[in-house]
Formats: sequence, structure tokens, C-alpha cells
Amino acid sequence: MALVLCTGVDPSVVRTRQLILERAGHVVVSALDEPSLIAACEQNKFEVAVVGQTFSAKIKRRIASLVRENCPKAKLLELYNLSTGKVLEDADAWLEVLADVPQELVTQVETLAAR
Repeated sequence: MALVLCTGVDPSVVRTRQLILERAGHVVVSALDEPSLIAACEQNKFEVAVVGQTFSAKIKRRIASLVRENCPKAKLLELYNLSTGKVLEDADAWLEVLADVPQELVTQVETLAAR
């Protein structure tokens, strides 16, 4: 079981990821904006932080910076799609978002949390 921070733009997509991860036994806190991300990091010791694929490159970098600053022990998992590619060079892992993401998301989170 890992404590996971899940970020994203679309509340319904973030909620779906949260449900998938919770179903796999993880505890998930969602953050849809900077203040909620910072507050979540102040209140929790996350093992993994998931950065959603629909953020712009600039926002992804900002989120990564905030996570590194406020949740320094969290492993960073960047979700991306083929059209945008990977943005976060310093992420701990990347996951291309495809149709079969649910199980792959769980696998990546568990791998990062085990490190």
C-alpha cells in the first residue's frame, strides 16, 4: 500500500485514477490546483506523486517543482500521451496513457513505492 498524490486538470479523470488506485489498496489524495497540492504535501508524506497527462509542459514543470520542494521523498510519475511526449526529465518514471492504463497505473505506482 502506498500513499499517493494524484494531480490533474479534469476532476472526473483524477477521481477515476483515485478509484483505480484505491481499489488496488493504495491511499490517494487528489490535488487539482497549487494550493491544494501544497496543503496536501504539508499534511502527508507521499510515496508517489502522479502528474496528469493533460497539463501543459509549463504547468507539469511547475507541479514537479512544487512536489520536489514540498514532498521531497515522493517519487514522481509523469503520465503523458504520444502527441505531447515526456516533459519531466527528472521524473522517476513515465507512463504513456493508453486504453489499458488502469492496471499499468497501479503497477507503476507499486514499483515506485517499493523503491
